[in-house]
Amino acid sequence: MSGWGGGYVTDVTYLAQHYPEQSPHMLAAACVVSGVDPGFTGEAPGLHYLELGCGRGMNALVVAAGNPRWRVTAIDFTPAAIAEGRRTAAAAGLENITFIEADLAGFAETVEARALPEADFVSMHGVWSWVPVAVRAGIVRLLAAKLRAGGVVHVSYNVLPGLQGALGMQRLIRAAGGALAQRSDRQVLAGRQVVMDLVAAEALHLRTPVVTELLRHLEKAPVEYLAHEFMNATWAPCFQADVAEALADAKLELVASAKLPENFLGLMLAPAQIAVLERFDDPRLRELVKDICVDRALRHDVYVRGPQRLDRAVQDSLLRGMTLALTVLPGNFAYQIEMPAGRATLGEGFYGPAVAALAFGPRQVGELMTLPGQTGSSDNPAELVAMLVGTGQAALLPWPDAAPSGGAMRLNAVLARQVVRLDGLNRTTVAASARMGGGLVCRAVELFLLERIAEAGGGLDPGVWALELAPDLPVEDLNVLRGQLQKVVEDRLPIWRSVGAI
Repeated sequence: MSGWGGGYVTDVTYLAQHYPEQSPHMLAAACVVSGVDPGFTGEAPGLHYLELGCGRGMNALVVAAGNPRWRVTAIDFTPAAIAEGRRTAAAAGLENITFIEADLAGFAETVEARALPEADFVSMHGVWSWVPVAVRAGIVRLLAAKLRAGGVVHVSYNVLPGLQGALGMQRLIRAAGGALAQRSDRQVLAGRQVVMDLVAAEALHLRTPVVTELLRHLEKAPVEYLAHEFMNATWAPCFQADVAEALADAKLELVASAKLPENFLGLMLAPAQIAVLERFDDPRLRELVKDICVDRALRHDVYVRGPQRLDRAVQDSLLRGMTLALTVLPGNFAYQIEMPAGRATLGEGFYGPAVAALAFGPRQVGELMTLPGQTGSSDNPAELVAMLVGTGQAALLPWPDAAPSGGAMRLNAVLARQVVRLDGLNRTTVAASARMGGGLVCRAVELFLLERIAEAGGGLDPGVWALELAPDLPVEDLNVLRGQLQKVVEDRLPIWRSVGAI
């Protein structure tokens, strides 16, 4: 670990990842679902999106590509990550994004910070519970100075009591790894092995459900992810009330979860648990009761500076005016959803016709609520948006009439060139979309195919693509690969077209 990192992992660059919860349009939807005005309508040119702790910039780049009339600022204190973000932005020709290398502990007081315009949306994922107290304080000062009145903030963090059973495991991984290796990626692997050996030896405090679940994750996760999750000296899971108290200094109030289904109490808690929660008016106490009841390691909270409550009729109108596109094949749509309160069933009498309609292309929520043949109809558009978008089975299209944009397609081409390896085609990545104002979570093979189809002017030639990916494969294996690529195109091309990725 480099000495300048102050205990934060700097010798291993974090994964280039995209999280839908960071999308400004997902945050706006979370606000509307919860009855709060997100503060913008229409195309809203000139909005400013600020990401703190942007890493290699994947999320910020996708926001910039999907919202070419907005300004995006991405900040991280790791030089290698900022350099990569700048290179990718330049290669994609994105001129509306700025990458800044800065330590957030003191950034708010700098000339560079004072020059920034007010932010409409701020997102920080994987930052708050991983950085020192001084950095958190610096973040609050920056928000107090630069977030507009009515502005929206997304903050994710490891939460207590959900992770209290993992504190000993993380301490052991970090201490044992530090004693056995030098580089962070090797340290975390060495520490993980010590933990696994103690699990086999039936160590008492490594036999809890939360540790068992984390160990399953440890076995599959990339080492870059593990190093940043477990080797930071200042990692400290938080109670929600403590985060809320800190952010109150920037006049922020909790309004929603960026994970849309979590905004429905009946999906989170059993009736008896809700009865206890309803004894309290204090929102922090209510959230504590919720976190006591729910098996949750990470929160995605949405705060607003001076939230304005929506009239029910206005909220209903905003929700019904949202446009959605299906992101799964209709035959693969899941009507059974696992939630903390148990399995939620999406009634096929109501949701089935909606899915069938979306199979033909994007539709407004208002249309999906009043389709011929629907039974068990719902008068709650917030539920429909949350269950379709929040489960990842549909995408929000804030700009439904946008043509595939140059910036989004150029970014996709740049990202595709980074993944043209046969052994990496199934890893999760993102495709930028102007209609989504953000990105569609996808596999790397989809990015590769999107770029090839765009390059060929819409032509399809899976045989050529298979040969490009694996020129040394035997003919039989090459034919198998060609068939696999053809199947991906057949399944995903309608979805790519619906969301405007091509």
